[in-house]
Amino acid sequence: MIQTFYNIKLLVQTETQPKERVCGAEMATLNNIENAFLIVRNDKIEAFGNMSDYQKVMKRYETEDEIKEYDVTGRMIFPSFCDSHTHIVYAGSREIEYIDKIKGLSYEEIAQRGGGILNSSKLLINSSEEELLEAAWNRLEEIKWMGTGAVEIKSGYGLTTESELKMLRVIRKLKEMSPLTIKANFLGAHAVPLDYKGKPAEYVDLIINEMIPQVATEELADFIDVFCDRGFFTVEDTERILMAGIKYGLRPKIHANELDAHWGGVQVGVKYNAISVDHLESMGEPEIEALKGTETMPTVLPGAAFFANLPLAPVRQMIDAGLPVALASDYNPGTSPSGNMQLILSMGCIRYRMMPEEAVNATTINTAYAMGVQQELGSIAVGKIANLFVTEPIPTLEFMPYAYGHNKVEVVMLNGELQ
Repeated sequence: MIQTFYNIKLLVQTETQPKERVCGAEMATLNNIENAFLIVRNDKIEAFGNMSDYQKVMKRYETEDEIKEYDVTGRMIFPSFCDSHTHIVYAGSREIEYIDKIKGLSYEEIAQRGGGILNSSKLLINSSEEELLEAAWNRLEEIKWMGTGAVEIKSGYGLTTESELKMLRVIRKLKEMSPLTIKANFLGAHAVPLDYKGKPAEYVDLIINEMIPQVATEELADFIDVFCDRGFFTVEDTERILMAGIKYGLRPKIHANELDAHWGGVQVGVKYNAISVDHLESMGEPEIEALKGTETMPTVLPGAAFFANLPLAPVRQMIDAGLPVALASDYNPGTSPSGNMQLILSMGCIRYRMMPEEAVNATTINTAYAMGVQQELGSIAVGKIANLFVTEPIPTLEFMPYAYGHNKVEVVMLNGELQ
């Protein structure tokens, strides 16, 4: 089937020679086409260009059995957002801890009282797969209608072999059910459970000797992750876990430099060729230097910094140093209870002083890279999967991050199908 969109006010982020990712000063450039058309065949992008060529191009399809045409006058089309860092399989909310935050308790103080990740773990252990699936499905539907077409989902609230596997099986079911592209991340090393308090090495042994082999046997994960930071896991713990995961074919990711600038999370991520290092609220020149010339994507989570009142990652310094930057939501019940990537786009501009073009690149092609799906998603390019959204009538590209208070997505297409 052929589907065409015509009279597009602005077709955003087109590529004739697709890039793996966008770095440094190049992040400020977007290839857009004014007064454009876009043609989709089945689930792939077939062609695009200026409306002056539309009728000539459409003659190629005169013998097609089914052609659907959509006039989108006044509207823009973007590639769908890719959200490369979420924790959306969880049980229950944590608004009481939100009150603790308002009263001034730190993330670490809440965790030490049995809150935070350990609180979510307790709730999840007592929830069935069916309950987790229903709740996560609703969250997926929510983010779909705000423009997200691909999402990475982490485990990490189980903290026992049985419960970690339960989370990953829920993610596998979501992959089967949802039109979104979904990647699974095994994050057994999210926190040290209470049963192993004072014995973190024994919990690391459990992850390596029991959890990872079972995750690999059932082919439940694409990535392996570690919360390498003060009060959680050391660099030595992280290295042991990553080496075990790599042996089973799991590409590393790292929760790094959220709490401690000198912990070494970024450096250990680079050492083991992590596809991304995420958070980065506390980092300096040594971390920026460590990332130069590597395949590791620095990923900033504006929602977590906002909600947990953390320092802001030095995004301008990273871009000026020639690094790529990705922006993801960190959708989770404790520190970022929103998966709205339009809001993340706005925060990138407002709080991190990114230009709108930089923020679009950071929420599409660079997050696609951080999920390992940049060959299929993240831009408008011939042969890529037709994951895109049509905006409501808006005046300019800049209006997307500027008008942060409402959903500007009018139509969603995933895998070439209107939702």
